[in-house]
Amino acid sequence: MNEYFTTRRKVRFEHCDPAGIVFYPRYFEMINAVVEDWFDDTMGIGFNQLVESGRGVPTVSLETQFHAPSRLGESLAFHLVPQAVGRTSLTLEITATCNDQRRLTAQVTLVLIDLTTGRPLPWPDAMRQHFSCNDT
Repeated sequence: MNEYFTTRRKVRFEHCDPAGIVFYPRYFEMINAVVEDWFDDTMGIGFNQLVESGRGVPTVSLETQFHAPSRLGESLAFHLVPQAVGRTSLTLEITATCNDQRRLTAQVTLVLIDLTTGRPLPWPDAMRQHFSCNDT
């Protein structure tokens, strides 16, 4: 697996349904947390700083495949790899694994926007340099 950014998440009680497996909407919260961590750790700009600067990165597309259930107490490794960058959009592939077993694969497309107008903005070069994908 071509890993670009990896972080871990423990499956907690709050993530699970009564059967003790991750309830699928909770994966979307985890995915968003992974993206937030990536921005903070890789680009040095947290979501709070983006919002304070009047910008945001909403998810405009999310395609997800669930490969196997994740259970209470397990530790999931989330791997984020930028796939494509446009003028205003960025597509990421995020996979979650546990002991090398794939649990989830997601294609997430974000768009940088002006929070006042809701209009797309071009990615600044300082951010674009961290994407490391083939598309420019």
